[in-house]
Amino acid sequence: MATTRHMVRQGAFQVLFALQSNLDADPDTVCQQIAVDEFDLEIVPEYMRTLVQGVLKHQSEIDALLAEHLSSKWSLDRLNKTDLLILRLATYEIKFESETPDKVALNEALELAKAFSDDKSRRFINGVLSNLL
Repeated sequence: MATTRHMVRQGAFQVLFALQSNLDADPDTVCQQIAVDEFDLEIVPEYMRTLVQGVLKHQSEIDALLAEHLSSKWSLDRLNKTDLLILRLATYEIKFESETPDKVALNEALELAKAFSDDKSRRFINGVLSNLL
């Protein structure tokens, strides 16, 4: 099976979710585990590592950007952790990955929300990222 960017983003989301649950985990080890267990890959796709490392490295900048684009009744602390991770991943791609068109990053975030969240969250994510764009 060919590895698609969508699969890579889904894997990166799963890695970030696992790292959030276990702060002592090694990101490279978790990447390897997700690549093998979820996608039956022997080698971690480089873009998966790029996304995970990028979100972790730029998390404070990403969170500041997201906080600016939330309505006044929301804060990052109040967000569902799944939605926050999807927003962080998309924001990283929009702001730090010039190869990914912004609309693709937005669409992929909505696809992740379809897979890991619900319709209400998908609409919320769409609104926040549309404001960011």
